Amino acid sequence: MLNRLRFQPRLSLLSAAAALALGGCEMLEFSPNDYRSPKSQTDLTAKHLERLRQQPVPAGDTLRFVFTGDSQRFYDEAEDLVASVNQQPGIQFLVVAGDISDFGMGREMRWVDDHLSKLKVPYLTVIGNHDAIGNGREAYQHIFGPLNYSFVYGDTKFIMVDTNSREANFDGSTPNIPWVQQQLSSLGGARRQIVVSHVPPQDDDFDPSLRQSYARTLKEAPKLAFELNGHRHSFSIGQPFNDGVTYINSSAFSERMYIVLTVWGDKQFRLKQVKF
Repeated sequence: MLNRLRFQPRLSLLSAAAALALGGCEMLEFSPNDYRSPKSQTDLTAKHLERLRQQPVPAGDTLRFVFTGDSQRFYDEAEDLVASVNQQPGIQFLVVAGDISDFGMGREMRWVDDHLSKLKVPYLTVIGNHDAIGNGREAYQHIFGPLNYSFVYGDTKFIMVDTNSREANFDGSTPNIPWVQQQLSSLGGARRQIVVSHVPPQDDDFDPSLRQSYARTLKEAPKLAFELNGHRHSFSIGQPFNDGVTYINSSAFSERMYIVLTVWGDKQFRLKQVKF
């Protein structure tokens, strides 16, 4: 009896594994922190940037994109957001300002991608503090890509920055100020620049030892249109350091509102709030 009791779980495990293999469903996860993903859900940043390259904006044309943040576990709202964005005319892409997941799990990031992949336009992300929990940084890099990256689209250079200082134990490494300075020092042929991050520099979760150098770097940057943030779950716009740099904070998916940003000229812009 003892041997039989020990043997039955092994048979059950083998049967379950065989059923999954034959069914061709999802990959078998041995841990909630297992972030292995199908090929279609890896390197998403590079894949969406390639889609943008295939849909260029002519020099001098107006740029129009959707800005939102903090999708976390708001999956019903994600579905409705996609339906709304797909009805917006003239949108080139969508930006999510971090916190794709709630607990830094790869499966959460994949679930959000299941919805956002139904957008008619590419989407790009920055890492949020919730994405950095546990082995979330590794999961984010596997599923999306680099924690810090930049690209030029049309007349605009976008600089995507990891500002999740608390998850780096306020060790002076995050954000990577030298990298941000290097990126902002050259427009790379663009006419204007936009910085995107998750934690805004005026927030308590931003490394206080780096706050002034980060703000000063943005102030001194040539042709900086504005900085975009998430983290606070509600829309705001202002110049918190009274230095001429505009910071725009996104609403979370749960607030059922996103922003359409239209950019032209050297750094002129207008925004529209859309409820869904």
